[in-house]
Amino acid sequence: MTALSATEVEAYLAEIFPQVAGYLIEQAGADGARVRLAVAERHLRPGGTVSGPTMFELADLAMYAAVLAQVGRVPLAVTTGGSIDFLRKPAAGRDLVAECRMLKLGRVLAVGDVLIRSVGDEAPVARASLTYSIPPKA
Repeated sequence: MTALSATEVEAYLAEIFPQVAGYLIEQAGADGARVRLAVAERHLRPGGTVSGPTMFELADLAMYAAVLAQVGRVPLAVTTGGSIDFLRKPAAGRDLVAECRMLKLGRVLAVGDVLIRSVGDEAPVARASLTYSIPPKA
């Protein structure tokens, strides 16, 4: 397994998973990853807040970036479990940043926690716990 930098993770995602365009991998390494979403109109729900599915996608992508940063180009590493707690209303006019902290990286499972914040606000708007399955080497 070959570790990837944040730039390499972002390039790899553009190659194999173009559906996640619009996210910026700000940091990725042995301890986790930080991913930014430029919040746009399409991410909002009625009431002027970021939708729950958008925040879960951000958390899941942060975990995927953290996994790829450590195991390398493994496209079939997939989410096997996830939960999210929505803590407070995020600001609609500000980017969201997800910080993933890898708790355990084993041969077949990776477990991490993700905190999501509105840029400029210390209080998290959501907290997610995710588990990924890492396929065996060919």
